[in-house]
Amino acid sequence: MKKLPNILTVSRILLIAIFVVLASLADYSYFRTRDSVTTLRLVAYILVLLAGVTDFVDGYVARRFNATSDFGALMDPLADKIFVTGCMLISVQYKLMPAWIAIAVLSREFMVTGLRALAAKKQVLIRADLWGKVKTVSQMVMLCIAGAAWVIDGGAECLRHGFLIFVKFKPIIANGLRSDAWFSIRLWYIWLAYLVLIVLVTMLSGLNYFIRYRKLFLSTKED
Repeated sequence: MKKLPNILTVSRILLIAIFVVLASLADYSYFRTRDSVTTLRLVAYILVLLAGVTDFVDGYVARRFNATSDFGALMDPLADKIFVTGCMLISVQYKLMPAWIAIAVLSREFMVTGLRALAAKKQVLIRADLWGKVKTVSQMVMLCIAGAAWVIDGGAECLRHGFLIFVKFKPIIANGLRSDAWFSIRLWYIWLAYLVLIVLVTMLSGLNYFIRYRKLFLSTKED
């Protein structure tokens, strides 16, 4: 059990690497049939969901069994950044979100990573607060919705018969987001509003860290 969190962290990085490869290939330019595209996207989507689950499980196990280590302290935050970066870039590639959304979110992630590195140098532990947890949950929901929309865009028969929840939300696909409407409001605007909300929460959570730990980068050697 002591080694399980580190094993899950490494597995998350491997799952994301495989996801990125499969997702990059799951394009209509590589396959002639929609079923082939959908199957590949579905496998990639399941892998990225598993990667997201490992993020919660390894944290729980580490706290429950006090299975902390220097390796985990280094690799777990990096694995999280790899996870978010991979998912965001694939979403941009398939036009599920504007590039500036990904740039804004990733900028915050790397800035907080830098702050954590500075804190570690000064032997200060930065723990996730409420804003950070809200940010994480909102991003996970966003990626789940974007991933489901991406899979449905393949249109395989297996989805029509075996995954009813996907069929129920079938209008929410890459093209449908830009053309379909709810109550005379285009889905793309609703989706974009949600993305902007996530950016605001992400930025506020990052700003909160910099305010709380401002002494780390404002102090001088004499202090």
